[in-house]
Amino acid sequence: MTVTRLTLDLDALARNFAVLRDTAGVEAAPAIKADGYGIGALEAALRLWDEGARSFHVARLTEGEAVRAALGDRQATIYLLDGPTPGSQARLRAADLTPVINSLDQAAAWDGPAVLHIDTGMNRLGLTAAEAATLVDRPDVVLVMSHLACAGQPGHPMNALQLDRFRAVRALFPHARASLASSGGIFLGRDYAFDQVRPGISLFGGGPHDRPDARITTVATLEAAILQVRHVPAGETIGYARAFTAERDLTVGILAAGYADGVPWSAHPGGSVWFEGALRRMVGRVSMDMIAVDLTGCAAARPGEMVELLGANLPVDDAARAAGTTAYELLTRLSSRAERRFVSRT
Repeated sequence: MTVTRLTLDLDALARNFAVLRDTAGVEAAPAIKADGYGIGALEAALRLWDEGARSFHVARLTEGEAVRAALGDRQATIYLLDGPTPGSQARLRAADLTPVINSLDQAAAWDGPAVLHIDTGMNRLGLTAAEAATLVDRPDVVLVMSHLACAGQPGHPMNALQLDRFRAVRALFPHARASLASSGGIFLGRDYAFDQVRPGISLFGGGPHDRPDARITTVATLEAAILQVRHVPAGETIGYARAFTAERDLTVGILAAGYADGVPWSAHPGGSVWFEGALRRMVGRVSMDMIAVDLTGCAAARPGEMVELLGANLPVDDAARAAGTTAYELLTRLSSRAERRFVSRT
């Protein structure tokens, strides 16, 4: 019996890519870092290539090398967000990766085609406007980029401020293409699109504004089998630390999934699952391998039945919010222990 199953819908991935690309109206270069946000970077890269993607963004050098190997002789541009870290230059060239320059030290260490990352207010990686101005004579700058800090909040004034700052620096490099928006920024309007957008979380089913969005289709469905159905009388407690006390007699299903499978420990007490047409609450702390859920009144509750922990009926943004986290973290923490199935009808 399969006890935990993660189904990954590549057709849904393709639909999301089309929505994001068409909304932006410019090239969409998928961000497939962190193993494609937990979905599978190599499978995502191959399907998105078939859908027309010709550029990809990754974070780590090993990610870029793996994607290059998977794509084979396909002539994709793979951008490395970490940039040329010490000792990486030979591997960057061998894998034909285009590094993102985040500092003047990195600029001095690299003499090939490169991207300039401009810090317009995130205050993480990136060149200041003054530092970028010292590089205007470099002929090998193929792209200038920045990253929005508050794209998930459409009305936040920081978005307009960063747009203005980026425009000012972008004007110094008229020969280079420009990229500012990721998933949330794509839906801020065409002013944010420039020449290339970098969709990430919304490719993989998360809403662009940290909540479910009807334009975005579910990609990942996580299900777990019921291991046991038990009667818990009123007054009894469930799970570690006696964190839940039954106020009435309950029928409780014990599911074959826990935080070792990527279900956050923090999902109780606000978390739910989907079974027999409705949300069913978690009762007691999430443990390493098991979750207890209230299945009182569910006629179909029996060992072997599958329960949805994440999917079309329980969107990743909602599941994440209930656990006090984000869709980004929830997806990237999905464990390899679940049986993975990639499905496609095309």
